[in-house]
Amino acid sequence: MPIRRLAPHRVVCIDDLRRAAKRRLPRVVFDYIDGGAEAETTLGENCRAFDRIALRPRSAVAVPHVDITATVLNTRLDVPFILAPIGSSRLFYPHAEEHAARAAGAAGTIYTLSTLSGTRLEDVKKATRGAAWYQLYLVGGRDVAMAAIERARTAGYSALVVTIDTPVAGMRERDIRNGMKALVDGRLGPMLPFLPQFVAKPGWLAGFLGDGGLMNFPNVVLDKGAMPYADVGAALAQSVVSWADFKWIHDVWRGPIVVKGVHTADDGRRAVDEGAQAIIVSNHGGRQLDGVAATIRVLPEVATAVGNRVEVLMDGGIRRGGDIVKAICLGARAVLIGRAYTYGLAAAGEAGVTRAIDILRADLLRTMALLGCPSLGALDRSYVDARP
Repeated sequence: MPIRRLAPHRVVCIDDLRRAAKRRLPRVVFDYIDGGAEAETTLGENCRAFDRIALRPRSAVAVPHVDITATVLNTRLDVPFILAPIGSSRLFYPHAEEHAARAAGAAGTIYTLSTLSGTRLEDVKKATRGAAWYQLYLVGGRDVAMAAIERARTAGYSALVVTIDTPVAGMRERDIRNGMKALVDGRLGPMLPFLPQFVAKPGWLAGFLGDGGLMNFPNVVLDKGAMPYADVGAALAQSVVSWADFKWIHDVWRGPIVVKGVHTADDGRRAVDEGAQAIIVSNHGGRQLDGVAATIRVLPEVATAVGNRVEVLMDGGIRRGGDIVKAICLGARAVLIGRAYTYGLAAAGEAGVTRAIDILRADLLRTMALLGCPSLGALDRSYVDARP
């Protein structure tokens, strides 16, 4: 049910958006958003780790105004969170990337477009009045990636986000059980056991078919045209990015590069050495290697290792304004949100993304006021108790 049809008191937190998305989507599509790799230990730990960090407020402090603006790569943000790249978003909602980009621009923040999007990067950039970043996989090989980089620069994307933690796709067990492979293969026979879940969600099905059904990837242009959806797994395995690739990526892009998927101090330092202007401490939302630590746990290690030589961002497990505060206290300049806005996107398109942003903004303002802290710049480790 679209968010605009729900009473405001029904959608007061991100988990409400999650429930709305679950009601609208077939099981296989919802679990593609909601699930993680293998036993989903890291997926859960990304959120639980925030619960073990206590806030330390300053009481009897009047805070008539709270400044939550941030600057990332010389771009001023009205909120200290950026919309993370989410692949295959058109499975969730028609023209989903344009909806999300439009909501981000209206909120005064950045939208990051995945290489594996179902919408042309030029159309997504036109949809937002704010800044946009382009996330790069080397699917299709170097020449294909170079063509996409050139298109992104011409279209006006302001930073290139290079993901380094995806040499192969993670083992996402929910996808296998629910029929994701059958869905992307597009053959009727293998899909038959899974058809009831689609028929049970007629609103989603009508929107999906009206939007063209299973899309291809128009930003990955191969010899025969845009890459079909079914080629994703094999394409990722054949397109591993290495540190050696950063030289030619820099030469082609000639702009700021953000390295996404840093999870150790050593990789943080290496990213700086390879010319990154920003790094994202990330474990891919728990969707790749299961059993690694939550990103909020490794954030201090990475931030200490790189110092002020590079801007440090993080993603993973952000569901509340207090989570954003804790990340900034522990060394992040800003955070990226993925599932938090994707639940809204899947529930109601642009209106759902806007609601997710509004929830996190209100959470953040309230948390800062209750902490007795007037600005993000004043946050430091004294506002949290984050013992090992």
